[in-house]
Amino acid sequence: MSKQSASAASITLFARRKKKGEKIVMLTAYDALFARLQDGGEVDAILVGDSVGMVQGGLPTTIPVTLDEMVYHTRMVSRGLSHSLLIADMPFLSAQVSTEEALRNAGRLLAEGGAAAVKIEGGQAVSRTIARLVDVGIPVMGHLGVIPQSIHSLGGYRTRGTRRTEADRLLEDALALQEAGCFSIVLEKVKPELAARITRELRIPTIGIGSGADCDGQVLVNADMLGLFEDFQPRFVRRFAELGQAVRQAVSDYAAAVRSGDFPSADEQ
Repeated sequence: MSKQSASAASITLFARRKKKGEKIVMLTAYDALFARLQDGGEVDAILVGDSVGMVQGGLPTTIPVTLDEMVYHTRMVSRGLSHSLLIADMPFLSAQVSTEEALRNAGRLLAEGGAAAVKIEGGQAVSRTIARLVDVGIPVMGHLGVIPQSIHSLGGYRTRGTRRTEADRLLEDALALQEAGCFSIVLEKVKPELAARITRELRIPTIGIGSGADCDGQVLVNADMLGLFEDFQPRFVRRFAELGQAVRQAVSDYAAAVRSGDFPSADEQ
């Protein structure tokens, strides 16, 4: 069992930010190195996303990511944090089979991984399970819109809420998650006008990713934001750096220095 994260943040921070009208900043991380680089007052929360399977594991979807893998990466991230709130994804089917199994799995992410909260994809179908987790003291963040673990049934990554019936269902799901006790909800690729409406109608904050600027906060995958993941670039991703190019150049410079005999120099021996 790992040492718990010494994060100074708690889920109450989300409520305070919403009340004051202050935007919430969230990024993903999958290891202690990037957790340390991202930790601090500027980033409110770090999400250990099951996107690790695609970003670091080369998988085409998040579906094959296991609970053991999520516990491992959460534990690594917890070692690099002292300020930001640590949230861990519940991977595919870890919360859907039964409430009892969801409790055990979420408990592992907190007790072994050091997370302060978990994130669960889905709406009304998982609301009872979420309510049970909250009842026993496990904070839960919801996730609506494009939910990657259900990508096969959704039929792709298109923006959600463009049709009236779908928009009504998303709003109903959001209200159900709030009623179940979620402290926040991620809205992924939800029509911006609908995301704004959901944000207005909820007491709890929304975190957008590809859902417009009116959400209470934003989240991006760190490898996307830093220009490290280059397989594809969603329209909603802004690259604040191009570290992929910088890494390639550094590797090329290193190889050239080794082959020329320039490295190591006399001062580096």
